[in-house]
Amino acid sequence: MAPTRRDFLINTSVAGLGLALGASGLASCSSTKAMAVSGPLRTGFAQAPLPYAYGALETAIDARTMELHYSKHAAGYATNLNDAAKAEGADTTKSVEELLARISKYSAKMRNNAGGHFNHELFWKLMSPNGGQPSGTLATAISNSFGSMEAFKKQFGDAGTGRFGSGWAWLYLDGDKKLRIGSTPNQDNPLMDVSDIKGYPLLALDVWEHAYYLRYQNKRADYIANWWKVVNWDYVQTLYAGVS
Repeated sequence: MAPTRRDFLINTSVAGLGLALGASGLASCSSTKAMAVSGPLRTGFAQAPLPYAYGALETAIDARTMELHYSKHAAGYATNLNDAAKAEGADTTKSVEELLARISKYSAKMRNNAGGHFNHELFWKLMSPNGGQPSGTLATAISNSFGSMEAFKKQFGDAGTGRFGSGWAWLYLDGDKKLRIGSTPNQDNPLMDVSDIKGYPLLALDVWEHAYYLRYQNKRADYIANWWKVVNWDYVQTLYAGVS
């Protein structure tokens, strides 16, 4: 029997649905690939002790700023995160990283405070009184990706100074394990499913005014230039070596 117009319309609709599902599947695969990189970060919901004294980073950040930043701002994020987690039924026995991966399912309070808590817990570890320079596989990867250490610092610094208002600058690995530089607004980060940049964070710089204003006032570029003196490159290397 020759196909009727009704048969044609049915077959066309089924084919269209198949194409749509196929496109959706490809998008899903692409999204999975973008977030496929995992690593050693396992952040808890409680605020960890600061790994050095408030005045230990004086070459870049004054003691009063560190005290206020850690004991007021960051502590507030930890408290509010736990309040939100209790109210919204989030499992606090799992890592904050797992929560960030599906943060779109939660409230703005959860997003802001989970991001703020994770970002600061990472930020403290990324700094050290000893400073130093990148070495080993990380140094090679930076040179290969950005041309030189100087070029990398320039691009990363531009991400920080160019972030309008409050936010963060990031060095991160994308789904293809390529080093990328980007920035996020407010307390967003590359682990969030709502972030414009997605991947595994290796280096983070807080460019909210409370991170630098007491010493640098409106001179964010000066803060960034001095901040390189206290970057804990050994820890960045550990994160880079631990990704899979």
